Amino acid sequence: MRAIILAAGRGSRLAEHNPEGHPKCLMEFGGRSLLDRHLDVLNQSGVRHADLVVGYGADLIIEHVGTLFSRPDVAFHFNPRFEQGSVLSLLAARETLESGTPVIVMDADVLYHPAILQRLVDTPVENCYLLDRDFTPGDEPVKIAVRDGAMVEFRKQLADGLKYDMLGESVGFFRFGPACAAAIATECARFEAEGLGDAPHEEALRNVLLRQPDWFGFEDVTGLPWIEIDFPEDVVRAGEAVLPEIRKDYPKF
Repeated sequence: MRAIILAAGRGSRLAEHNPEGHPKCLMEFGGRSLLDRHLDVLNQSGVRHADLVVGYGADLIIEHVGTLFSRPDVAFHFNPRFEQGSVLSLLAARETLESGTPVIVMDADVLYHPAILQRLVDTPVENCYLLDRDFTPGDEPVKIAVRDGAMVEFRKQLADGLKYDMLGESVGFFRFGPACAAAIATECARFEAEGLGDAPHEEALRNVLLRQPDWFGFEDVTGLPWIEIDFPEDVVRAGEAVLPEIRKDYPKF
């Protein structure tokens, strides 16, 4: 199994908490960067190979990885169009998606309880999303709608009249088997070919999901602390609320 970490973005909305202008994945909470924790948790979970997609501040990220000891073997993939949509970052790891091995795809800007990733590593679901039912409604969360145990939508905006019996927020981590990963690579390439490079990678995942819903399942991680770092208020909440919750179980995290 390999992990693809999408870490190419700039994170310009966090300037007040990141005056040096470092890549978002290098922001520190409790003395450790987000990327340090990603790689450490992957290593502790038995994932020995990580593919890191970089763009903005790539040299800083590469240098930082070289200082870390608890990490998988890391391969770097450069996305020169990092100012566009994250679908191009996922496409930059096409070789890994088409390698014939299961992959975990992860956003780099998430602070999370290690049990969340372990759930994805251990799941019997070949193509698995992670869903958290305890979330604040709004336009920002990427939502997973479930009806009769199957995912029927995956998007920030849900269509009026969509029927579902469970709704949760996506953690931004996914596990895909070889056939599904290859289909996602093909869909990302289609986005690029059709001039849709400004799209988020979630749109490519959604298209594959809706075409082949029987391929997919999910794990419910409600109750485990995590946060995606997108806005200044997320930085505050990560340091003041989420990290202390994680450290109740992992004091040295």
